[in-house]
Amino acid sequence: MFLPNIPTPDEVLDKGFSRAKKAAAKVRTSKIHRQHKSKRIEEVRIQTACQVIRDTFEEILEKTPHIEELPMFYQDYIDVAVGVDDLKRCLGALNWANGVLEKLQNQYTHKVRRSPPENAAQVRKAAFGRIASVVNRIGDELDFLNYAKQKLRNIPTVDTKATTAVIAGFPNVGKSTLMRRITNAEPEVADYPFTTKGIQIGHFERRWQNYQIIDTPGLLDRPVEDMNQIELNAMVALEHLADLILFVFDPSQTSGFPVENQVNLYWEIRKIFRNTPVLPLFNKMDLADDEEKIKYIEQHITTEDKPLMVAASEGKGIAEIITKLEEFNREEMRNRGD
Repeated sequence: MFLPNIPTPDEVLDKGFSRAKKAAAKVRTSKIHRQHKSKRIEEVRIQTACQVIRDTFEEILEKTPHIEELPMFYQDYIDVAVGVDDLKRCLGALNWANGVLEKLQNQYTHKVRRSPPENAAQVRKAAFGRIASVVNRIGDELDFLNYAKQKLRNIPTVDTKATTAVIAGFPNVGKSTLMRRITNAEPEVADYPFTTKGIQIGHFERRWQNYQIIDTPGLLDRPVEDMNQIELNAMVALEHLADLILFVFDPSQTSGFPVENQVNLYWEIRKIFRNTPVLPLFNKMDLADDEEKIKYIEQHITTEDKPLMVAASEGKGIAEIITKLEEFNREEMRNRGD
């Protein structure tokens, strides 16, 4: 969970004022001179209300990770989902409120002490009015933080040390089925596009090495600036997590997307992520009966990327993919000098 529970302004005020009332009740039963007790009761109510509300906001701030300290994947994921600047602004509003509440606590406690006993309750009421005004003033910010909590509720947990392959391609080309075959993950799989709404993660181990496979939402052949949030999540994963990109083609075109568009997307991915190796996978080969479509893809991808023929739904070609991942990992380890 990225964000803790976010109360509404009414819930914050109810908590603060209720605790203040209980604290005052204890003072009423204490052995204080009657002349001083009325002032002490109101003083305690102001101090308790301010402190409880400040503690509530402080807990939110303490339990929310510092965005700048997060890996870049999470920073960009948050930015795509809710906007980093908006999130920082709303958290800053809690800091602002705490500063004002501290001043109000000191100011009105001092006023109660200097006021006649018969005026203490009136001073406390004025303090509560100011406190309520401060909390209500950041109502929009609290609403946004609650919205952000819901949006980031299922933020994926990634293993930054594992060798990571990110699966990319058009919707419904078999990416989720492929990940399910390679790993023990159970992504939603269906015969219609856009089944995957977020990033899905699976893991497997070979020869004491950990591998992470990330299934991304389907991409469309269009510029990055025209992509929706689901597609941008995929781009974030490709940019920050991919040691290797598994680009999935569907030569059968049962996905509903022509091979020409698939090739265009392949080159767009290679251009944007030019420093990341790409392994083309020709999926649904059990359904691909048009040799011309297969040849078209082969002729229009770089010769550096030799494709693997796969039928993920039948489990064909999966062992070859895993072997390629192991070879890639060994090469990377040699390059690092491990």
